[in-house]
Amino acid sequence: MNIDNKTQVTVFEFSGLCNNKKVAPILFIFFLLVYMVTLCGNIGMMVMVHILPSLHTPMYYFLSYLSMVDLFYSSVVTPKMLSDLLSEKKLISFNGCALQFFFFAALASTEVFVLSDMAYDRYVAVCHPLHYASVITKKKCLGLVILSFSVGFIQSSTQTSSLFSLEYCGSNLIDHFYCDIPPLVRLSCSETHTCKIITLFFVCFCSLSSMMTILVSYTLIISSILRIKSADGRKKAFRTCSSHLMCASIFYVTVFFTYLHPSSSALEKQDKVSSVFYTVVTPMLNPLIYSLRNQEVKKALIRLLHKSLNKHIC
Repeated sequence: MNIDNKTQVTVFEFSGLCNNKKVAPILFIFFLLVYMVTLCGNIGMMVMVHILPSLHTPMYYFLSYLSMVDLFYSSVVTPKMLSDLLSEKKLISFNGCALQFFFFAALASTEVFVLSDMAYDRYVAVCHPLHYASVITKKKCLGLVILSFSVGFIQSSTQTSSLFSLEYCGSNLIDHFYCDIPPLVRLSCSETHTCKIITLFFVCFCSLSSMMTILVSYTLIISSILRIKSADGRKKAFRTCSSHLMCASIFYVTVFFTYLHPSSSALEKQDKVSSVFYTVVTPMLNPLIYSLRNQEVKKALIRLLHKSLNKHIC
């Protein structure tokens, strides 16, 4: 990534999530617990998919990568946010800010494409069950995952280069708890039109292309489910998709609220709340939703716990 050395600002300061010294320790404990659940949930999901033969299917192959992305995605923002909640000065270097944004943007984009991969997988499973094994092959799964990561990191490189080539020669106070586009653009003392166009293009391209894949897939899935005559068959078919649909919906609603509404000072506090939700809370919710709503995962988890208990007893 190209960082312009002409900038006069070498260190940024965050306004942070909370300036109330009495509330900050409570928030620290709460988000520390959230982060610990995120680590345990996502690492646990990856381990389960890896060691349990019953989960060696394309659906759980994609889920293991979603958990990996969530794990790193949360770790880009949450540890720094936690330390800042207990710090007087919430500082980050210019290069550190660029790196945080680069990985944040790359992993967020990768996440939306992995979600669209999972929607395609569910479409083939429900609408073309007889051809599922021949269509969703290991090679195709690997190709889709590599494509998701490649597009995510390439677009992030372009956005990071554009954003950190701007000049920052005035205030260094970022009105947020991590390095993100809107507050950084507001700080710049150079022309930001090109940067805003590049940002809008990539946010729309990544979000809309992924969302359209999901919407088209689920339109076809619902149409196929409604043609199933058996009520139990319809329920079973919908159950295989409900966890993924819930995870995707939570992520997209918060992202669109943050990036695609008109700029307004009245919405800045709401932006922080929605940002907390998709950077900190959503990575925790994804493995929990799949664990609690997916019968296959619950059965596999019970078998794993039972096997572990038997070993300790013996």
